[in-house]
Amino acid sequence: MKQAIFPGSFDPITLGHYDIIKRGVTLFDEIIVAIGVNSNKKYMFSLEERKKFIEDTFANEPKVKVVTYKGLTVDFCKEIGVEFILRGLRNPADFEFEKAIAHTNRDLAPIETVFLLTSAQTSYIASSIVRDVIRNNGDYTKLVPNSVRVK
Repeated sequence: MKQAIFPGSFDPITLGHYDIIKRGVTLFDEIIVAIGVNSNKKYMFSLEERKKFIEDTFANEPKVKVVTYKGLTVDFCKEIGVEFILRGLRNPADFEFEKAIAHTNRDLAPIETVFLLTSAQTSYIASSIVRDVIRNNGDYTKLVPNSVRVK
């Protein structure tokens, strides 16, 4: 089975993430959406909320699994036997940042990173922008899947 991890904090999942995952399931037998836990980071949504947003979004997609992990993504890949990391690229800055991480990961383990360009309709969306829209009482619903709702 060809599996890929799609790692991130998903605070919250955006339509850009959704696009990459939906396109990723056409390339892999299973996409493991891996929510990284970083105790030094302050999140808007709890780990449980972020996990539920993703699970609800992909409830009808059996090829998507949602897990949480701590530590290096490459170590988690080795731990669960996954050889591919899936990443989305929005712009040239993303490419340069992700390229450095991909090279480092390949130095640490036999893990390949597969990049997908985000669709033109979602290339401007970032979780940080969504959080800012939410903080300022804007209409965030155009930027996230329907499962993401602020209480």
